[in-house]
Amino acid sequence: MCGIVGAAARRDVVPVLIEGLRRLEYRGYDSAGLAVIDEHSRLVSARAVGKVAALADRLDAEPFAGQVGAAHTRWATHGGVSEANAHPQRSGDNVAVVHNGIIENYESLREVLEGKGYGFHSQTDTEVIAHLIDSHLQTGLGLREAVRTSLGELDGAYAIVAVTPDEPTRLVAARRGSPLVLGVGNGEHFVASDAAALLPVTRHFVFLEEGDLVDLTADSAEVIDLQGTTVTRPVVESSLSADAADKGGYRHYMLKEIFEQPKALGDTLSERFAHGRPLEAVLGPDAAELLPQVRGVHIVACGTSYHAGLVARYYLEQGGGVPCTVEVASEYRYRDPVVPPGTLFLAISQSGETADTLAALRFARGSGYVATAAICNVPESSLVRESDLVLMTRAGPEIGVASTKAFTTQLAALGLFGMLVARHNRLDARMEKLYARQLLHVPAQVEKTLQLESAMIKWAEWFADKHHALFLGRGPSFPVALEGALKLKEISYIHAEAYPAGELKHGPLALVDADMPVVAVAPNNRLIEKLKSNLQEVRARGGQLFVLADPDTGIRSEPGIEVVTMPEHIEALQAPLVYTVPLQLLAYHVAVARGTDVDQPRNLAKSVTVE
Repeated sequence: MCGIVGAAARRDVVPVLIEGLRRLEYRGYDSAGLAVIDEHSRLVSARAVGKVAALADRLDAEPFAGQVGAAHTRWATHGGVSEANAHPQRSGDNVAVVHNGIIENYESLREVLEGKGYGFHSQTDTEVIAHLIDSHLQTGLGLREAVRTSLGELDGAYAIVAVTPDEPTRLVAARRGSPLVLGVGNGEHFVASDAAALLPVTRHFVFLEEGDLVDLTADSAEVIDLQGTTVTRPVVESSLSADAADKGGYRHYMLKEIFEQPKALGDTLSERFAHGRPLEAVLGPDAAELLPQVRGVHIVACGTSYHAGLVARYYLEQGGGVPCTVEVASEYRYRDPVVPPGTLFLAISQSGETADTLAALRFARGSGYVATAAICNVPESSLVRESDLVLMTRAGPEIGVASTKAFTTQLAALGLFGMLVARHNRLDARMEKLYARQLLHVPAQVEKTLQLESAMIKWAEWFADKHHALFLGRGPSFPVALEGALKLKEISYIHAEAYPAGELKHGPLALVDADMPVVAVAPNNRLIEKLKSNLQEVRARGGQLFVLADPDTGIRSEPGIEVVTMPEHIEALQAPLVYTVPLQLLAYHVAVARGTDVDQPRNLAKSVTVE
């Protein structure tokens, strides 16, 4: 994995491919490359380790052109970061392939292909695909049938684009378990792993379904399903503009996205309430029938979305008396989950293409749940299309690898979702209206909280030369602490852990000293006095405390404790959304102070489409 762009046109597609790769840089990658069929029907390619700029420099030095081609940004899975392992992978001068995903049976296929005389020059599973397609071309098949036959021999997940000089005007692409979109232009066609890559050349897209293969030329695009039948998929006009992913004057995408949160939260909540209560219809036409059957919820997600799920457990159980379990998607389907009667399965994903979360959803569909539901930011994603109930977050494009506005909009959506589920259990109309008012006030609270940036810059100066940090919270603030620690480690590379504050005595207290900053989230709730006691335990060991405190807690700065007071009192439902914001700003400014790559942190990808 990570990013794919392909094109078939009557013009030179190299600039289109390069620009498409630039627009996919946010996904994270370690190398880049492209291949085209030139005017002499020759397969030509270039690859480079590092940024797309390095590939562009190489092409400036040794230019070539072509009207059909494919390009890729790679995030290493099989084999280290090297030019030999970068995509495209070739089978001699006859086939070039770019590929997202993992081919699980590549070793056995490699042995077979080596027996046929194919030599391998990389450590990748992708090179197997190129040779496999070539082996079928050698039997007399055309590119489309050679690709289709090869797909039947592959186990695993993939999005693939293949070209051959034998058919210099054709490009063939396919997807299974990894996203791929078809772009429809004026006398030209494109494919990409993300529509954002193609916005400069088209706003008309076909979101390919699981198992689809597409046969492209400049003039035509034919989609074939798993059965080999030509099918018609709807063309969707995107509302995004080509500059939707610009930085807008901010130094980094991440900072821009932090400051976009009031609007994103407002968009997520708007038009979803009537007469002071959330509308069931926001989950889809089947919600009115399915929600009364729900007696419990299983939440499955990865990374930041998992932390959102942990917050939702408090919303559902404390607010509505609805039993809830939360599980990491990569673990969920490898045990035998027990599904009590009346349980709803809820998957949370920013992209809707997270491989482990999608696999968990597909496993859940045959496991006896009342229904499946998704909270997601991408309406055309696989997760949305395959779920019974859907609640969109409306965060807009999120380019920074470290999630910010996607997380807070997930929390807002989960607050709304929790009310709808709890409505059919113990949440009465009076409390539902109170919670709705609190939730609708969150965008304004976040706007005020962003004014704490200067205070977080001062904290960041203290953190910049540290190697470890500890984050503490109690109740719903514990998942907020987890998210704060994750943000810090993702972009500053400081080792950070989060614990429930009551667990300090059970091990973490051994780590506390003057060089270990300890961040605490301190809303004024029923656990505040217990949290204060935990903070005293840190001070007694010489630890330096950094506390985000509600103005009603009475916690004030003094030697050994730096306190930033929130702009106003924050209720329990609001606290996870609002307290997250200064922790995002802290992580951002620590990373800036340390000089790391904020938007594209090392070793990470935005959309994790492999297990």
